Amino acid sequence: MVNWPEIDNKYYMQTIVRDPVTIVRGKGARAWDDKGKKYLDFVCGLAVNCLGHCHPAVVKAVKKQVGTLIQTSLWYYNTPMLQLAELLVKNSCMDRVFICNSGLEANEGAVKLARRYGALKLNGAYEVITTFDSFHGRSLAMTAATGQAKMQEPFQPLPAGFKNVKSNDIDAIKSATTKKTCAVMVEPIQAEGGVNVPDDDYLKKVREWCDQKGILLILDEVQTGIGRLGALFGYMLYGIEPDVLTLAKGLGGGMPIGAFLAKEKYAVLTLGDHNATFGGNPVTCAAACATLKYVIDNDVAGNAREVGKYLMSKLEGLKNKYSFITEVRGRGLLVAVYFNSEIAKSVVAACIEKGLIINRLKPNAIRFIPPLIILNKHVDEAVGILDNVLSGITG
Repeated sequence: MVNWPEIDNKYYMQTIVRDPVTIVRGKGARAWDDKGKKYLDFVCGLAVNCLGHCHPAVVKAVKKQVGTLIQTSLWYYNTPMLQLAELLVKNSCMDRVFICNSGLEANEGAVKLARRYGALKLNGAYEVITTFDSFHGRSLAMTAATGQAKMQEPFQPLPAGFKNVKSNDIDAIKSATTKKTCAVMVEPIQAEGGVNVPDDDYLKKVREWCDQKGILLILDEVQTGIGRLGALFGYMLYGIEPDVLTLAKGLGGGMPIGAFLAKEKYAVLTLGDHNATFGGNPVTCAAACATLKYVIDNDVAGNAREVGKYLMSKLEGLKNKYSFITEVRGRGLLVAVYFNSEIAKSVVAACIEKGLIINRLKPNAIRFIPPLIILNKHVDEAVGILDNVLSGITG
């Protein structure tokens, strides 16, 4: 049998600490490794496979498209790209779309748009305010936007034009705003930063401040969009509308795609301002169309909302049972469990050994980002395995 970790160690750049499982097949909420072992997958491509592995609607769309037309470039029209653009606009508060390949590209495009707006409408303003513990991508610019020193320090000097301020603090945003500010970019819930849920009125206050100052509000919904929080887009839960919205992860149902959307007033990019060789790719757009239609037609966001509540309640039960669990936090099917010590690595390893794939979020926290189509019975199975693992821990 091939030793895949050995091949990884020999040939792949060692930038990632992988969990000890080689996944070769997936179906729904299940995955199988190269030894034939079956797992309940509560990571599912890092919130990408929102309909689970190889959902029939996505597979059908991809098979049909890959046998018809694979790539054209944005120099030409292609129907899946335009169908997806129409779907996104008609089901959001946005007016214009640019389709790219990832969340990183979506956020880069959103910042580029904001700077162009600042140049045209705000006397050359170019700075974007972001928050500590955010995550917006790993390019040099988005590393500067990401408010995490551990990610920034190895790559100094970083591009200028970003201010990181305290999260969930409107006064911090107000204090950082100057005549150079063109936008504020935040996540409805900071996913990679710790599943940090803001105060209920935080986004409304940020919206009001951006309106007052005439600057753009960019919502990074790369992880929270497409039903993850219990609504099609996270902003819908907070009674506000952004000026610019970024999407990726769940949008493609497993295929790599991203998009940034803007209201007409702020869609100031013109001919020659932006492009992407693989942007609007027919195959990924066909997958995204199939995913988005299924999510909307089958109220997948509603399922995420209700099953998410059930997951939270079951995890709260474990918190009451084990004194070393300090907090359960999240919304919809984006949930984290925090411990009073750095045991997350051993908890994740033990869960994988028992057939449950979960995510190590921090040394003292684990994260659940399962497919949005899971049922209560899947929650019972996952929490049962976690309970069994935690029962062997003293703390």
